[in-house]
Amino acid sequence: MGKNKMEKVNNIKKPEKKSEGKQKSTDLSQMKRLFGFEMSDVSSWEAFVRLLCRPTDPASLGIMRVLYGFLMVLDLLQERGLSSVDGRFGEATECRFPLLDFLKPLPVEWMCMVYVAMLCGAFGILFGCFYRLSCLVFVTGYWYIFLLDKTAWNNHSYLYGLVGTQLLFMDANRYWSLDGLRRPHIRNAQVPLWNYTLLRTQIFLVYFLAGLKKIDRDWITGHSMSFLSGHWVFDPFRLVLTDDQIDLIIVHLGGLTLDLTLGYLLFFDATRPYAFFFGGSFHLMNSQIFSIGMFPWTMLATMPLFCYVDWPRKLFCKFPNCFRKVLPLDTPIQSSEHCLYSKEQVKPERKTKGDSDSSVPVTHSKVSLHSRAQGYHKVAAMGMVVYILSQLFLPYSHFLTRGYNNWTNGLYGYSWDMMVHSWSTQHLRITYVSKDTGDQGYLNPEAFTVDKRWASHSDMVLQHAKCISERLVTYNLTNVALYFDIWKSLNNRFQQRMFDPRVDILTAEWHPFKPTPWLLPLLTGLSDWRAKLKEIEHELFNSTNHTDIVFVADFPGLYLENFVQEDFKNTSITVLKGSVMVEVDGKKNVTLKEGEKMQLPPGEFHNVHTISDVPSCYMYLFVNTSQEEWSQHFDELREKLDKENKTLDNYIAELEAANSTDEYTLQRYKDAAQYSKDSQSDRNQTTWQLFEKNTKAFWAKKFDKLRMSFILIRAAVQSIITGRPMNSIVDDALAAIIEDSKEDTV
Repeated sequence: MGKNKMEKVNNIKKPEKKSEGKQKSTDLSQMKRLFGFEMSDVSSWEAFVRLLCRPTDPASLGIMRVLYGFLMVLDLLQERGLSSVDGRFGEATECRFPLLDFLKPLPVEWMCMVYVAMLCGAFGILFGCFYRLSCLVFVTGYWYIFLLDKTAWNNHSYLYGLVGTQLLFMDANRYWSLDGLRRPHIRNAQVPLWNYTLLRTQIFLVYFLAGLKKIDRDWITGHSMSFLSGHWVFDPFRLVLTDDQIDLIIVHLGGLTLDLTLGYLLFFDATRPYAFFFGGSFHLMNSQIFSIGMFPWTMLATMPLFCYVDWPRKLFCKFPNCFRKVLPLDTPIQSSEHCLYSKEQVKPERKTKGDSDSSVPVTHSKVSLHSRAQGYHKVAAMGMVVYILSQLFLPYSHFLTRGYNNWTNGLYGYSWDMMVHSWSTQHLRITYVSKDTGDQGYLNPEAFTVDKRWASHSDMVLQHAKCISERLVTYNLTNVALYFDIWKSLNNRFQQRMFDPRVDILTAEWHPFKPTPWLLPLLTGLSDWRAKLKEIEHELFNSTNHTDIVFVADFPGLYLENFVQEDFKNTSITVLKGSVMVEVDGKKNVTLKEGEKMQLPPGEFHNVHTISDVPSCYMYLFVNTSQEEWSQHFDELREKLDKENKTLDNYIAELEAANSTDEYTLQRYKDAAQYSKDSQSDRNQTTWQLFEKNTKAFWAKKFDKLRMSFILIRAAVQSIITGRPMNSIVDDALAAIIEDSKEDTV
């Protein structure tokens, strides 16, 4: 609660003598000027309850409700997946990763109806229509879909659910709502201060805890978010800083400073304009850099919560009269039974004529006012305190849920460790072995799920293994062992194994409150190699565009099986630390020590065994010789055509006329010609033309999502009524759209 919590209970200020007003201003303590309350307001539980239930203008809270409802409507179409519900829940054989195993998705047409119910709830929140019911419908469906899929968890999705749940218990329909038109006694009624306090505290914690989580070696040294400096939003900084300096100073150190301080800057009147400038710039930049849906806009929508709560009234009163029909009704503020008032306000008739106080809210209804805390007020205050304590505890609760801890703590989504960890997956192999016959085989990692996020969490690896074993029954494989060989890199470290590949996951031990015994440790002792690895990458990538490099670390006693494709005729392995033995297709064994290298034959398997007592580190250098030869040939061809004043299109036409070139090569020429035309077209366009082109593409994409959402809703309703499969109805609708587009083109 900041200084802006001291709003008057009415729009009409109390008339006072000038001397009395001056004396009152000077009598305000420093604490009350800064925080809006005195120490006496928190000196006892009764005083604290009275403070939290202080009558407050509902205007800013009402605007927050409108913005949240609007953004959630857009979020349902996009990140929540209404426009792709058939792909997300339509495949019965797909493996799921719910928080609790008994949670199952409904049939796809009924899942679509869940989204429809949520959409109705979001619109109800937006317009303040049947507000409590709308909130309940929305958050129930939201948490159901959220808990169905841990692979989709992230911090901002968690935040949306929290805010929706908070609004369910708040009086956010007291301002600018259809409920206010239906029920005059709640129109413009005051709300208890805790409505604002809870939301403000939640947003403050999002920023501040995100900052605390960034006090991490990887973040401070600039390894969490690499290569962001290449984005156009950093062009102004590029005038004075290098790309590496932008990544370190602006992205990492700047992000840390902003998260730690923005909540405090929003809190105080004097610093709030700076918070709006830096916070607004930060969120707008994020909206362009990352594909994170409505999150930047949601955070922008929460910033006015920290302003004086009557700011909407001051803004709307300046609008022309022609807008008054859609703007909030300018009626007197009413009292509310959810607030606590002074005895004089509850029974104003006891006051003498000289004690008239125009700041007492006008009561237009039969609402009974309270001067002493009732059950509702005490429960509301206790609920707020418990909720805030839980939000302080959960981000640091990983010492309890140790089974969910891997290289990072807990399931990503409720810890506010936003962007602190970046992952890359190099290799993922699933091996099944029949316990009856000993037969061995390999599974496509995307056979039963296309998402690879499960591979970073032991609990989801176990869920995936159980799901695979159930699916293999249809292939007459009923008694199998499953082994997962998963190679990942965290924050630009070496690629290394995450789980022991020798453990049968189906029989492996896992408990939510115990460490996972088959989790291999992150090789943090090799973290200092990252600067050297980055230097090697820069040297190689500056010399050729057809080179790929992979840095690998492995544990003693384990080996990596790999295959070199035919196009990579120039592939080598170089040992950086430790010792390895390279076994080439079972024919030749070569021992390599630190600094030694060897060429690897293309088109063959090889195994790299770690034979040293410490983890080995080595790098693969792949050169795509086929692509390199093609690029060299193409450059020579372009030079020749330039000398002959011919274009690539002329050359392609000659090849087609002569019918002397195979289809594959001819298509490569055509692709190169088209790429050259597109690049030239982009270079010739003005900044406005590029902006117009990107804007049209943006809105076309949004329109496609909206249209697809309506198609799916209609198909779901038809499927429920007629019993016809939903996917068949969707296919017919899409075929009709394609046919119509062909006719329009003709």
